[in-house]
Amino acid sequence: MAIRFASLGSGSKGNGTLVACGDHCLLVDCGFTIKETERRMARLGISPADLSAILVTHEHSDHMGGVGPLARKYRLPVYLTPGTLRARDIGSLSAIQLIEGHQPFAIGDIQITPVAVPHDAREAAQFVFRSRGSSLGLLTDLGTITPHVEAHFGDCDALVLEANHDPQMLAQGPYPPSLKRRVGGAYGHLSNQQAAGFLQRVGSERLQHLVVAHISEKNNSLELARAALSEAAAKAANCIYACQQEGFDWLQVEARGTHPSASAAASIENTLLETLD
Repeated sequence: MAIRFASLGSGSKGNGTLVACGDHCLLVDCGFTIKETERRMARLGISPADLSAILVTHEHSDHMGGVGPLARKYRLPVYLTPGTLRARDIGSLSAIQLIEGHQPFAIGDIQITPVAVPHDAREAAQFVFRSRGSSLGLLTDLGTITPHVEAHFGDCDALVLEANHDPQMLAQGPYPPSLKRRVGGAYGHLSNQQAAGFLQRVGSERLQHLVVAHISEKNNSLELARAALSEAAAKAANCIYACQQEGFDWLQVEARGTHPSASAAASIENTLLETLD
């Protein structure tokens, strides 16, 4: 079974990513109200009742604000690190599964590896998903690409990667100095250049899908992100710029060796309606 993934939205107004394989569908983060989550999922042809679990990357409200209400209404298990659980009171849940020591675990046919990342949160984690020869990495909300991160995400078949800000725009932008230091610091968000550098080091030729996410509305632009990532995007089979309002539609990750090469699948799709920090 191939991995499929889609987004409910990417940005500071709310985040949520669906990852599906076989009979199981997972929601990574939920920063929306129940009503909005249901609406966005319906657009993708799915209901929260179809979910097997919710996974949480960290406690910030645009990622975790809707987790408790959705999990209670649909009686869904929630997977998160102990630090994330302690950092935010999400109320009583029917099932909490702690991600201990960032050890891999499985839900159905989906093998999940939590990866510790440097972010201004208690115990943040991003995820790599694998199933039957295909892999998907979700890598946003981190300020530094560490060797540990590079080792885990450098060999994915599809990747959702943050390119949050342009350093010059951030420096000249409207944020107060403390927030500028936070966003641009080692525990903040990746710049266009950091994202491009990561892709240059690990190579993007294997990527069936490169999704550029978390593009700041105030500290970045589509043109600057495209310019910084143009070389890597040209080598990937498909490149999409994620959207705050509509996310992106279902994409499928084939087992390695069964998909067309980047040169044979030359089209690059760019979609951006609105993205925020």
